[in-house]
Amino acid sequence: MAELDRRRQRLLAKVKTAAKNFGIFEDGDHILVCLSGGKDSYTLLDMLLELQRVSPFELKLTAFHLDQKQPGYPEGVLRAYLEEQPIPFEICEEDTYAVVQEKLAPDATPCSLCSRMRRGIIYRRAEALGCNKIALGHHRDDSIETLLLNLFYSGRTQGMPAQFTTDDGRFQVIRPLILAAEDEIATYAAMRGFPIIPCNLCGSIEGKRKFVKRLLDDLETTIPHVRHSILAAMGNVKPSHLLDNDLRALAEHAAAPLPTGSCVTEPALF
Repeated sequence: MAELDRRRQRLLAKVKTAAKNFGIFEDGDHILVCLSGGKDSYTLLDMLLELQRVSPFELKLTAFHLDQKQPGYPEGVLRAYLEEQPIPFEICEEDTYAVVQEKLAPDATPCSLCSRMRRGIIYRRAEALGCNKIALGHHRDDSIETLLLNLFYSGRTQGMPAQFTTDDGRFQVIRPLILAAEDEIATYAAMRGFPIIPCNLCGSIEGKRKFVKRLLDDLETTIPHVRHSILAAMGNVKPSHLLDNDLRALAEHAAAPLPTGSCVTEPALF
């Protein structure tokens, strides 16, 4: 139990650091906590429940799970878990699996279409439930792998931000676990004994993301802290040394001195 508490506090500290660094939470937030049934989303809910208990802010949480009617889905497992939690929840049933199977070729990767459909459903339910923020369980490794995937395959420098506003301006999407490593989440989830629901739709597909994950594992044999370094680099960008002219112009504008009499107000920290 002492080891579990230690790991819980370590993860919670990273969530608090992300909150301070990126302004993830505000007083009066109503957060839709998205649960896939995997280790990351269970840990996300655990951390937000603890944060709600100790936060100086008033935070309202609603758990949300989308049953996509995938083969072998264990009926009732997640509902039973959520019924034991001290927050309201909703389980929405949408047969996105059948749509994905119909639309895609047998050898195609379903993740992109599946995620777009899931995102649309989540946004609709967030609006109906009166939520202003949507919490996802993405962690440090997800952001790093996304950065490398974009560098290698799209020629774009883009990872996963700790928070962003949706294109229509309706919601802020937040990632409270953005500073947490996947392996420490996996260890914590195993110790907590969460009832994990596997993704039978895409879990067996190798894909580019698993290639990048293996690449990072290989790099860590000679550069032990390579993931930590990449994460640090994502927050230590030198626009003047890149080739994006828009970014360079923005950096030059930001570096210009403030007019006489101007002041900058620091945002309230968590």
